[in-house]
Amino acid sequence: MLYSAIIFLSSFLLFLVQPLIARLILPWFGGSAAVWTTCMLFFQTVLLAGYAYAHFLNARVSGRLQPLIHKLLLVAAVAMLPIVPGEAWKPLGGEEPITRILLVLGASVGLPYFLLASTSPLLQAWYVRANPGGNPYRLFAISNVASLVALVGYPFIVEPVFTVREQVIGWSVLFAAFAILCAAVAWLTPSAVPASSPEATGGQQEKMPILLWLGLSATGSALLLAVTNHLTQNVASVPLLWLAPLTLYLLSFILTFEGQGWYRPRWVWPLLLIGLCVMAWMLVDATFRYALPLQLGVFLPGLLLGCFFCHGELYRLRPPAERLTGFYLTVSAGGALGGVLVAVAAPLVFNGYYELGAALVALALLAALRFAPVNLVARIASLGVLLGVAAAAVYDGFSDRQDVRAASRSFYGVLRVKDYGEPGQVSELRRLVHGTIMHGEQYLHDTMRRRPTSYYEPSSGVGVAIASRQGKPVRVGVVGLGTGTIAAYGRAGDLYRFYEIDPQVERIARKEFTYLSDSAAKVEVALGDARLTLEREKPQRFDVLAIDAFSSDAIPVHLITREALRVYLRHVGEDGIVAFHVSNRFLDLVPVVARIAKESGAYAVLVSDDPDDDEDRRSRTDWVLVSRDPRALGREAIVKSGATVPQDRADWRSWTDDYSNLVQILR
Repeated sequence: MLYSAIIFLSSFLLFLVQPLIARLILPWFGGSAAVWTTCMLFFQTVLLAGYAYAHFLNARVSGRLQPLIHKLLLVAAVAMLPIVPGEAWKPLGGEEPITRILLVLGASVGLPYFLLASTSPLLQAWYVRANPGGNPYRLFAISNVASLVALVGYPFIVEPVFTVREQVIGWSVLFAAFAILCAAVAWLTPSAVPASSPEATGGQQEKMPILLWLGLSATGSALLLAVTNHLTQNVASVPLLWLAPLTLYLLSFILTFEGQGWYRPRWVWPLLLIGLCVMAWMLVDATFRYALPLQLGVFLPGLLLGCFFCHGELYRLRPPAERLTGFYLTVSAGGALGGVLVAVAAPLVFNGYYELGAALVALALLAALRFAPVNLVARIASLGVLLGVAAAAVYDGFSDRQDVRAASRSFYGVLRVKDYGEPGQVSELRRLVHGTIMHGEQYLHDTMRRRPTSYYEPSSGVGVAIASRQGKPVRVGVVGLGTGTIAAYGRAGDLYRFYEIDPQVERIARKEFTYLSDSAAKVEVALGDARLTLEREKPQRFDVLAIDAFSSDAIPVHLITREALRVYLRHVGEDGIVAFHVSNRFLDLVPVVARIAKESGAYAVLVSDDPDDDEDRRSRTDWVLVSRDPRALGREAIVKSGATVPQDRADWRSWTDDYSNLVQILR
């Protein structure tokens, strides 16, 4: 029970610190979903290092020295608490983000995470030493149960109840308690010779299928991240949707390593082949590309089946308990390899999300290697499915480029430019799409190309805010460039300054669209995270500052806090307007802005632009306009738009840099 309790606590802390530390650094790197993917890469890599350390300690170090070395590292880790990254690590703008994120994570949480990662394999080895004949692999199932509890508990219990500071303090206290318990167990565990010595192995070395372990674990990890990217980027950016794939991934480990015989190859084989066929069909059939229920109904069970097969085979091929640290080291290496392939290699090699097809091919190949030797039917079926999945992956790669004028993939996602309508006609249209989110569009005909479109029509909140300032040159700031549509309002003498985190967006806006070049105003683009840039700049005296970072359903929380609004208000004049674009299918952000405006001593109105059915070229939008001067919100253009006072929720806590509650605002 003591070993189980410590492993449970270590795995709970291991998974709890992941969203916590990501929450701390997300504002520094634009709140992008890619930050979380990079964090996952770091965690998988340090997990590998922790498993390597556990293997080295168990296989190469005398049992008398093991507790001493481990306790010294535990003391050093406790000395690093609390796990708060220093301000000196904040990016200045323009740096390569992946390396910076990895360095920040390493400096702030590297050693504590490293020791937590080493706990499960190391204590399983010590358990075998103290309990010869016991089944240590069940302890691995317990560790995954703890990971699942932390994973689900964070967004639904921890984040809504505790501030970030309270979370850091609570985690640090629990880690100190873990260190004390782990040091005690290290001291009480019987000494033994290293597991790889001739005395421990009886002079014999068993052959271990290391490459197969590596392939199975890498495929499971790559499939997890590829399915997550597909569902959250290609289908729908639903908040917390990433939680479901990771839950199923952990569940597959729990079921297979629990040791009760849940994994039965003869039943899994036909289900897996059917699952591969259905997932391959969904890749090539664009009819249901954005049908979220169907996509979830295919890819989530498919992910569970695929991981159940990979992890079931790992358990079936597990070595004797004396070799478990080497086994876990290989499994961890495979997990890290899968993460590197999806998080690092795929954005460099692909200009779209093609890693899902590659992961399905790898899964089909492993299934063929496992089941083809069974009999002739299994051989034909397995090889047929492998060829079909490979063909589907290739077709997906080619078909995805059809009708795409330009495509680009960076750390922040995939951008595509597409043309619609008859060339040369008034209705010809060019659109910029980021995943499933439209980030702006422009008519290409000379008579129409200077017209503001989509979320920025003259009847939209930002449109009426700018119109209310007409009569003199205006200074407009915009957080989020998109296609640069707002520059269409620019006149001679005006200034339009855009803040954009992704250099690819600026490149596309200048090359594929003409809003920036056509504008009569002076246009500037500042690269880097908008909030960090604004914090460093002297007051810009904007008449209107548009915060346009919330049209996606994965919002950068740090741009909509009480502290963020204070930064914005510092950059507008006394009668200036901060315009928040809060259009969102899944989140109700209006009360959040209303609350932070009230607590900042400012006033707010809501401008909802809901076009009639026959005006299908206009997008439905919600903008909340905030100003310290109520007269600025009472100008004619704003009043005529039908602006109303947004409802504040008195029972809600204000969003601050230290607290946010995404679950609370789900529609």
